[in-house]
Amino acid sequence: MAAAGDALARLAEERVDHRFKGLPPDAEGLTVGALAAERRSLFTDGFTTPVLALSAEALDHNLALMERWSAEHGLAFAPHGKTSLAPQLLERQLAHGAWGITAAVPTQVRVYRAFGVRRIFLANEVVDASALRWMAAELAADPDFRLVTYVDSVRGVELMDTALRAAGATRPLDVVVELGAEGGRTGIRTEADGTAVADAVAATDTLRLVGVAGYEAEIPGADGELVRAWLRRMTALAVEFDKAGRFAGVEEIVVSAGGSAWFDAVAEVFAELPPLSAPVLKLLRSGAYVTHDDGTYRQKTPFNRHPEEGALRPAFRLWAQVVSRPEPGRAYLNAGKRDAAYDLDLPEPQLVRSSRDGSVRPATGMRVVGLADQHAFVSLTEEAELEVGDWVGLGLSHPCTVFDKWQLIPLAEDSGTVTDYIRTFF
Repeated sequence: MAAAGDALARLAEERVDHRFKGLPPDAEGLTVGALAAERRSLFTDGFTTPVLALSAEALDHNLALMERWSAEHGLAFAPHGKTSLAPQLLERQLAHGAWGITAAVPTQVRVYRAFGVRRIFLANEVVDASALRWMAAELAADPDFRLVTYVDSVRGVELMDTALRAAGATRPLDVVVELGAEGGRTGIRTEADGTAVADAVAATDTLRLVGVAGYEAEIPGADGELVRAWLRRMTALAVEFDKAGRFAGVEEIVVSAGGSAWFDAVAEVFAELPPLSAPVLKLLRSGAYVTHDDGTYRQKTPFNRHPEEGALRPAFRLWAQVVSRPEPGRAYLNAGKRDAAYDLDLPEPQLVRSSRDGSVRPATGMRVVGLADQHAFVSLTEEAELEVGDWVGLGLSHPCTVFDKWQLIPLAEDSGTVTDYIRTFF
């Protein structure tokens, strides 16, 4: 595995070319590092629309806020890396105190390992023999590598054990029993199911039970009462497993939950955990916080319930250009589904930058009402001022489906100066 610093440094050596949309055509052939050193203006130095920008100031703020918040609430933090799948951001999250990084699938684990991540929480049951063979080899090759993954079925345990034995695994794979909810996503549905899965793990020598985990946001009709009740089921399961001696010999017991909508409830309930037979790693996994958003998470963030603890800042803005004003009350921008998230909310017009003099004004009287592949349909009121050529800054909802549309994202200061480029690996 390459050293983390070397792998990150090589990102700056990549050449800019046609693969990276929105970047200046006259930068063709420059390295990413050389282009960053030029500190170009997003608006006047050759970037083409549509172009996605990540706010340097908002990113710094969000990283620092969640580092402080997690520490104040006694939580370890393994942010979900699938939000960005950007090693530069993962490295900054680790530098801001993250215990490790969460993954959703083994391919993401491979990306993390290529960039030196030492602790990974894989929030899925892995039953793919090829993936398990690679994981066994990675664990054998690096005694400092810590990997924890879900189990939620006896059959899954059987498949994992078979694959790991066939791979000649020399270290047991640490697993946590995943608790789900009826009608929700993955995970056991009853405590009896959990006991059966734990028994199956105990019958192997390729797996080691180290805790319990789950994802509260997939509880149907999730609200504060339901989420807290579900979290207390999880902590009770950890207590029962511990009383039964299921964590004997484990250095630390893992109890993990927490997306970006209910981390306040996670902190509250995890604080109620009684002492167990080993230290408890209370692991939060929120991922969307790193960029926050101007839609779903703006509405759902726990900081709305606790404003005294701070506020996250939306860090994404997609700049598109007006390419048509064919009829009254309607404009068309040159950004669409290939550029903006649309699975939860449509983009939100926020700012207009005049094509005539570069002045910036609020996007008053404008609303995106639909997206095609490469166009945004904007409804205009009579007060809206907009002409062909103007740039429109769009706020976006759901960062997880923004990042995966852009391979190289300018990191821009509020002034518009681009200081770096963030590489993604979707």
